[in-house]
Amino acid sequence: MAYIFDAVRTPRAKGKEGGALAAMKPDELVSQLVTAIQQRTATEINPEALILGAVGQVGAQGGNIALVSKFRANLADSTTAFSVNNFCVSGLTAVSQAAAMIDSGQAQTVLAGGVEMMSSVPFMADKADFYTDRSLPLRSRYLLVALAADRLAEDQGISREELDQAALRSQQRTKAAEDSGLVASRVAVNGLNHEECLHLGTQASLASLAPAFAGAAKYYKDILGRDIDHRHTIAHAPPISDGAGLALVGTKDALDAPPRARIVACAEVGGDPAESLTAGIAAMEKVLCRSGLSLNDMDRIEYMEAFAVSIVKFIRDFDVSADKVNVSGGHLAKGHPLGASGAILLSTLLDTLDVAKGRYGLVVAAGASGIGSAMIVERLGE
Repeated sequence: MAYIFDAVRTPRAKGKEGGALAAMKPDELVSQLVTAIQQRTATEINPEALILGAVGQVGAQGGNIALVSKFRANLADSTTAFSVNNFCVSGLTAVSQAAAMIDSGQAQTVLAGGVEMMSSVPFMADKADFYTDRSLPLRSRYLLVALAADRLAEDQGISREELDQAALRSQQRTKAAEDSGLVASRVAVNGLNHEECLHLGTQASLASLAPAFAGAAKYYKDILGRDIDHRHTIAHAPPISDGAGLALVGTKDALDAPPRARIVACAEVGGDPAESLTAGIAAMEKVLCRSGLSLNDMDRIEYMEAFAVSIVKFIRDFDVSADKVNVSGGHLAKGHPLGASGAILLSTLLDTLDVAKGRYGLVVAAGASGIGSAMIVERLGE
């Protein structure tokens, strides 16, 4: 059985030149989180493995970023280090892999999470053939997630007003969470101690924004299959950002420090590539089935705001109170450092459970081309 001793995260910074973290290296972010976990647990960590999610594994994040981070953090030579690219769910997948290593007896302690420095490694910087390969079956070809979001909103009958409301709620909750226990596991880095990407709008200012992604549709017309009603604006898309998240996972007695939570169940799924943002729902349903629990059993939920349509659809279609979901804000306000996001959501979930003194929490993440990941944790302690 796998336990989480701690899970920490950096603030999310603007992923561009001049952003608060842009002058740093991704391995430096990870190293600072390793140090934070050691300080918070008052334990010298000697993990058997370091597993890191990163989507752009080129340039500053190339050369096995987990291995580079191991060296930067001065972890033992015996620590295995490997990097994972599972698109936007990579950070959560890394933690799931750590739990699998613990459960199978391969390790006693594992550090796992993710990092993405979009200021130095931009979106699609790896220039993969997959992004433009027209030899694949039509439904399997890469579709820009923003366009998948617009198509899904139209197909699901989700209005522009509903998207605006989701963005505003995310912004307002992010602002309200500052200086509270909801950010207790966020570690200040390079002088940044808040969510740099947050821009607090109003219903009127959000309504005034024009759809942002119609211009890209011409490049994907064959995949889209039709003209679509573009509804997502820049406010309905998570800001490009830099950030990292890291969890220490181990057996119950691996450290002298008490664990914060138990990992109840994990699920990784492959879904319909033509409806890429719905795979998170499939992962959620799978992890609930594995655990024997229901959404009603969850005291807090972190549901990845991979464009506004995803969170609107989730709250609309399932029997869940919006008061339990993303209570400290979400990606639409804070940003989405691709490979790090899943681990950041997990750290956030533990904080929200602590504040609520809840028992069970759920993380749900989705990525392009039908990738989904989910995890249920049980909070321990008083």
